[in-house]
Amino acid sequence: MMKILPLAALSTAVALLAGCATAPPAGPRLDTTLSARSQSDRIKYIIIHYTVSDLPRSIKILTQQEVSAHYLLTDTEQPFFYTLVDESRQANHAGLSSWKIYNQLNSASIGIEIVNPGFVETPQGRVYAPFPQAQIDQLILLLKQIVARHDIKPENILGHNDIAPQRKQDPGPMFPWKQLADAGLVAWPEASRVAARLPGYQEQLPDVAWFQRKLAQHGYAVSQTGELDQATRNVMVVFQSKYRQSLYDGVPDAESAAILDVLTSPLPVMQMAIPPTVMPPPQPAPGTVPTE
Repeated sequence: MMKILPLAALSTAVALLAGCATAPPAGPRLDTTLSARSQSDRIKYIIIHYTVSDLPRSIKILTQQEVSAHYLLTDTEQPFFYTLVDESRQANHAGLSSWKIYNQLNSASIGIEIVNPGFVETPQGRVYAPFPQAQIDQLILLLKQIVARHDIKPENILGHNDIAPQRKQDPGPMFPWKQLADAGLVAWPEASRVAARLPGYQEQLPDVAWFQRKLAQHGYAVSQTGELDQATRNVMVVFQSKYRQSLYDGVPDAESAAILDVLTSPLPVMQMAIPPTVMPPPQPAPGTVPTE
């Protein structure tokens, strides 16, 4: 005997069947077999900072406040890194910043904070704290890994003061940039080329406009005023404290000009000469007598 469903139950069953038939898919249908040729890694720069704080305060600032960094290098006896932000995500470490064609470098960089007190003001002037060698050894190891992961160019490993010279001093004139250069991580002016250019600039120093053009060509944000204003001096201090750490007074001089000239005049790429093809001498046809 066939059982007749009540009308209400029948309507419910029909609605459920209709719903199953028209339910949207769980997610979009994706085909990952293709890949665009025109693409690049989001990470273009590595920015190095000091914290101007001890370790506990540095941790608190970088984890509980608005500023952050991808890595924090401790100042413990055996330094190590706290990984605070995944490299795939943006950290807020650069602030208002500029280098070459890029502005607001947070979105295109990895930030590394080093626990270091920065500087103190003394009657003899500002005194910066050194970086223990153990810290630098760890930093170089991490930089090599990041460079390999993201194919960072040597000219794109920078200090916070490079990208914000009007408001930042870190990592300061005690940071050993030359060690990073010796490790193949950053671009560095070749000493012999600097020495070759120095006499010419000692004989005749370029004007301020020349320095401003060259600083901008190197990557700094500097106004092209032709005047040695405070903003230009600030950029010169940052430049000198990186490449000529014995004197960083912001005064354009012959040595600074020679260094800047070398940095902005890369050596031409030498093309390997292709040797001419040597053709073997013609051979006489079979049965003929060769003649001179």
